[in-house]
Amino acid sequence: MKSSELREKSLDELNEALADELKKQFKLRMQLATGQLTETHLVKLARRNAAKIKTVLNQKAGE
Repeated sequence: MKSSELREKSLDELNEALADELKKQFKLRMQLATGQLTETHLVKLARRNAAKIKTVLNQKAGE
């Protein structure tokens, strides 16, 4: 997800996207712990996407 796409979204959409990303990250971590996950790079991507969303939310809150 690109930052420019995130900046165009409303606060409600960003909060929904953050909740979805955190759920995805949790599921990936559980799969990693049980040995079911073969594509371990997805955990890193989910964490980064959540951070991008949080950054845009903080920027919008400062405006």
